[in-house]
Amino acid sequence: MSHASIRDSLFKNQHFELSFGQSLLFISNSKQIDLRTQEALVVPTNAILFFAELRPYKTMRIPVFFNLATETKQFVIDGKTVSERAAPTIGTGLTFKIFELKIDSTSKIEFEAGPLTSVLFNKNNNLRIAPIIAGRFRIMRGSNFVMYAGISYSLGINALGLLYGTGTIF
Repeated sequence: MSHASIRDSLFKNQHFELSFGQSLLFISNSKQIDLRTQEALVVPTNAILFFAELRPYKTMRIPVFFNLATETKQFVIDGKTVSERAAPTIGTGLTFKIFELKIDSTSKIEFEAGPLTSVLFNKNNNLRIAPIIAGRFRIMRGSNFVMYAGISYSLGINALGLLYGTGTIF
């Protein structure tokens, strides 16, 4: 067992991570039929990511997230930009620590992945639930600093997301 895993935050009664980050979302759900029949380019949508993670067990985590789009969804179809409202999203699920790599006595890299679900209101204000597969690399330094970068794919709305941010462990 590595020294970094012995010093895991669970042994210090730190069971909670809170972080803020950025998401780049490649969303094609509402124009899916048009995108398949026409040549189109999906422009990434920027979003603010609010992220919290509960750690009831050393290898199992419960993330809770909120994505708030800071701009509209945009598509380039036949040289013209088409824009529409990007819905805020809230979600949760389970992730599992897949592996851990010790860097030094106070630093480590972890990879966690798992199934999530998100809830959003589409452009007609209809509630929509979408399954997500997500994973992220966490770089931890010292007793509470964390940086992360990851990727998610929403099966229900055909959206790819890139996420990154920094946070702290309590």
